[in-house]
Amino acid sequence: MSIAIEKMRLPATGCPAWSLSQERDNELNIAVLFTSVESTLAALKEAATLANQLSARIRLIVPQIVPYPLSLETPPVQLEFSKSRFRVMASESGVETSVQIVLCRDRFTALKSALQPGSIVVLGGPKRWWPTKSQMLARRLRRAGYEVIFKETE
Repeated sequence: MSIAIEKMRLPATGCPAWSLSQERDNELNIAVLFTSVESTLAALKEAATLANQLSARIRLIVPQIVPYPLSLETPPVQLEFSKSRFRVMASESGVETSVQIVLCRDRFTALKSALQPGSIVVLGGPKRWWPTKSQMLARRLRRAGYEVIFKETE
């Protein structure tokens, strides 16, 4: 198992191309989106099961919103703290996992630029009778053409 961390900054408008490491990589990747600690751990377990069956790798994508008064170079949470936090979380999966921290202004735009078209996306969230933010994000990603697996947590 190996863990790699990649940082990506997105401008307020426009979408960057995928990184070279993603373009060269022909292996199947399963993207896990960070929503909350508990939900993401459940999603990582679900993705690990799927990755073991498909001989795939996991990519944990962490969109970190940077408010407009700050520049994208200075996020409200120190990157070193975020890196160590998500490195520990990624080690829980038991499968080769890379962590991609995306500094952005808009979460959905950041996810669309970080994901390849038709990607397999796993995210978790609480089960409620009303739509939660995580469920609305999953629905929005499905409409955008991604294969989404939603792992419900209690």
